[in-house]
Amino acid sequence: MATHTFTLHHDAFGRLVLTDAAGKAHVGVEPIRSFPISNPHQGISICDPQGREVAWVDNDSDLAPEVRSTLLKDLARREFTPILRRIIRISSFIEPADWLVETDRGTTTIRLKSDEDVRRMPNFRAMVVDAYGTRYLVPDTRSLEPATGRILERYL
Repeated sequence: MATHTFTLHHDAFGRLVLTDAAGKAHVGVEPIRSFPISNPHQGISICDPQGREVAWVDNDSDLAPEVRSTLLKDLARREFTPILRRIIRISSFIEPADWLVETDRGTTTIRLKSDEDVRRMPNFRAMVVDAYGTRYLVPDTRSLEPATGRILERYL
């Protein structure tokens, strides 16, 4: 059941625009999930370019289908999170360190600023955040090859 009284679309410049019930267009809004990993469909804040909340979505299933589709596509683009499959090598165990890794998007080098950028998560998951803010998800640390598991465990 759609209960929200706003629409979403992208303008000619690719910016996300929220038009509220009063007809006011908020240009350049950004949707932000409250719980992107543990509960991605509940608690979505839509903020203007200054960071002020202009709309709140309790659950994305409450949205009209076209609004939900636009919102989820924008979130997917914003929340680019490659899956880390294997650590091929690291430059050093002292940070900053460069990691050559294999992801679901291919092989890349990521820079780790500190050991705090590797985080243990519930259900045997882990998150690695590189120096540029890109998050790499390890969906199940138990399924990693032994060498990668040992390296990762050193940071967890």
